[in-house]
Amino acid sequence: MSSLVLGIESSCDETAAAVVRDGREVLCNVVHSQNELHKRWRGVVPEVASRSHTSRILPIVAQALEQAQVRPGQLAAVAVTHRPGLIGCLLVGMAAAKSLSWLHGLPLVAVDHIQAHVHVAFMVEPALPLPAVNLVASGGHTALYLVHEPGRAERIGTTRDDAAGEALDKAAAILGLGYPGGPAIEAAAQGGDPRAVRFPLPLRHAEHLDFSFSGVKTALLYHLRGNALERPMPALDAAQVRDLAASYQHAVVTTLVGKLARAVRAVGARAVAIGGGVARNQLLRRRIAEEPALRGVRVVFPPLDLCSDNGAMVAGLGTLLLAQGKVADLDLAAAATARRTAQEAS
Repeated sequence: MSSLVLGIESSCDETAAAVVRDGREVLCNVVHSQNELHKRWRGVVPEVASRSHTSRILPIVAQALEQAQVRPGQLAAVAVTHRPGLIGCLLVGMAAAKSLSWLHGLPLVAVDHIQAHVHVAFMVEPALPLPAVNLVASGGHTALYLVHEPGRAERIGTTRDDAAGEALDKAAAILGLGYPGGPAIEAAAQGGDPRAVRFPLPLRHAEHLDFSFSGVKTALLYHLRGNALERPMPALDAAQVRDLAASYQHAVVTTLVGKLARAVRAVGARAVAIGGGVARNQLLRRRIAEEPALRGVRVVFPPLDLCSDNGAMVAGLGTLLLAQGKVADLDLAAAATARRTAQEAS
């Protein structure tokens, strides 16, 4: 008998719900983005995000069930993100999930947001060769995970300051581009010279697997305004913006790919995968595919709609946890941070 799981995701600024059959077949994947709400601040405002979730969550869940042509009573469980994320945002999704669980007598499954991003690789390729290394890069997270088996991934490297997506957001703000910054930088970089400005590649040659992106952001600011910020922001023509965007994107992508390759060598990984909003970046995908150190290693690029925050990844991992008997109580609490060991999926 097939298993239908509803996944609910509200950890940051996407209100999302999806129905997945047997952990892989995505029957629907509804996502409402709050980009328009937050672009005036060029970043997510937690209070605004949680209020938007409150008004959107039930219609999004209803839309997901309607698109999947599934009634609540047909579900095997409700899976929901309970960590990490913005507490106010998490609580909205969890309240909806708990209500559905109680009302329809459905098991409640607690899902770690980052582990769900990691698990997408198994939804795409169930026979993923192991061990694998997964790069999760987004506006709030940038980390490398050693994947031992489905549902069990160990964090082996993380950012020491800004996440990659955050660094792109800040660069876009400095250059007067749109929000979110990742797509804005990628679009602005088209036709630009990635070698026009040599931005630093922090921790590139360090033996550890941690990242740092605050330095490249500061380097962009100093390039434009001087090391003491003594100059006013210059007026940039279109060609200069293209070159700066291309050079900056090159520095971020080169750092990500370099650390990913180092991790693969360090652990003897047989496969690599990527996840998170930055995983949508086409230069990153191309550079990974072309990286000499990754030849002979299976590379999995999830579909673009499974990279950004979504309910399908929550339902996919939730299906696995349900099969393992990992069911939560209705007093499940939200947590802003991931588990310290980052080894378990929930």
